Amino acid sequence: MHIHECPTCRFPFVATIDPARCPQCGTEVSPPGALAETLLFDKAELADDSVHDGRSQGDKLAANDLSHLVGQDIDVYHIDTLLGRGGMGCVFRAIHRDLHRPCALKILLPGLADEDADYVSRFQNEGRAAAALVHPNVVTIHAIGQATDYHFLEMEFLPGRSLQQAIQAEGRLTPIRATALAARMAEGLGAAHRAEIVHQDLKPDNVLLTHQGIPKIVDFGLAKRVRSRSATALPECLCGTPHFMAPELFQGSPATPASDVYALGVTYYLMLTGEFPFSAPTIPKLMYAITSQSAPSVRARVPELPLEMAECLGVMLDKTPSNRPTDGTMAAQLLNAVLGQVRDVESLLNDAFGGGKPVAWTRSGEQYRLDIALPKGRRQIVYIEPSTHAAAERLLVMSSICCDAEPAYYEHALRLNAEMLHGGLAIKDIDGAKKFVVLDTYPRSTVDAEEVRRSVLEVAHRADAVEQLLTGLDRH
Repeated sequence: MHIHECPTCRFPFVATIDPARCPQCGTEVSPPGALAETLLFDKAELADDSVHDGRSQGDKLAANDLSHLVGQDIDVYHIDTLLGRGGMGCVFRAIHRDLHRPCALKILLPGLADEDADYVSRFQNEGRAAAALVHPNVVTIHAIGQATDYHFLEMEFLPGRSLQQAIQAEGRLTPIRATALAARMAEGLGAAHRAEIVHQDLKPDNVLLTHQGIPKIVDFGLAKRVRSRSATALPECLCGTPHFMAPELFQGSPATPASDVYALGVTYYLMLTGEFPFSAPTIPKLMYAITSQSAPSVRARVPELPLEMAECLGVMLDKTPSNRPTDGTMAAQLLNAVLGQVRDVESLLNDAFGGGKPVAWTRSGEQYRLDIALPKGRRQIVYIEPSTHAAAERLLVMSSICCDAEPAYYEHALRLNAEMLHGGLAIKDIDGAKKFVVLDTYPRSTVDAEEVRRSVLEVAHRADAVEQLLTGLDRH
């Protein structure tokens, strides 16, 4: 059994055969081992289980294993937990001992400095440049430094999850949620581009989501290098992760804000579909697809996607850089124009319930299920979902099941319905059975978080009161 790390998407996985296929992107991976950089290489070279400095992959893995730092002190930091590994370094949760503040500490892999004399200086210079970025959609860098043999970067600690983890957990996001996230990421990119910083490695792994669902981009200007060991296949040095690299990068052009926009487009596609626009079993075939083939129709995979969102995505994934939005700011303007004033349900829920009494919710497709705790230990489930009207007329529907719609309850239900100031009691067919349901609706384009909060709680209380009055039970 071997641990593999995919050279295209950087996904680590365990496999019992060699060669193996990455479960995330399908790339053939061989031999086992974790490389410090994303490498583009000839397949013949993969048969050689050694690196060019004469060390075996096992030696290199041992040299770059930083897990032993957990529990130790480095400079002013106490290393608490290993959060993750990447091609450039390991990220730990740490405590700043002087400030008593939790932080994320990225420590550069020691082997990188040995293999590339100027890598550390670039790490430091780019870290200083990224530290100048202050934006709500960019992870803040607090400090950069060196202690003994370790070079580190201190960043704000976000206890949420990465966008990659969200996509893996949910499969794909709703169109409005994906567009809203892409717009916020574009705004973060725009701030970097105005500061003349190109990210070079934008992807879901480098986007963190706060508990409020706000995306924050990490690793600005600190992208891994992609090298070619073939004299004819590629320029000597590229930056990025192959699935997210713009076609012009494979053809020798330098990274630009427009290539960041392309990477944002791939990320947008991945959020909408749960799949890459281009996939291939080997890196050369992936390169050919990205540079030569048209992106598959996103609406064929997501039929409910509005046409304007699909067209926006198509512009961002255009193979010609000049046809894309020129930078993050232009991409944000395009995405926000497509989004209009509509807010995605998840951000509304975060604003409505994030600061007060916690309300748990889950999502299935475009429907959200909220579990509301009520007095005396009673509970009620409230569902939120968009109506099926045309986009401009779409409503946000909030509903909660009361009980079976038995004829004996009709007269009493009519009197209760007349007492409701907003919303109403209706009969709805649910899984082949008629149910009394409390319904409330708001215009999708103008509803705000406070309206959502009030309506959810009112619907829950009304539905529970009806259920208790008519049946004396607490089943819904």
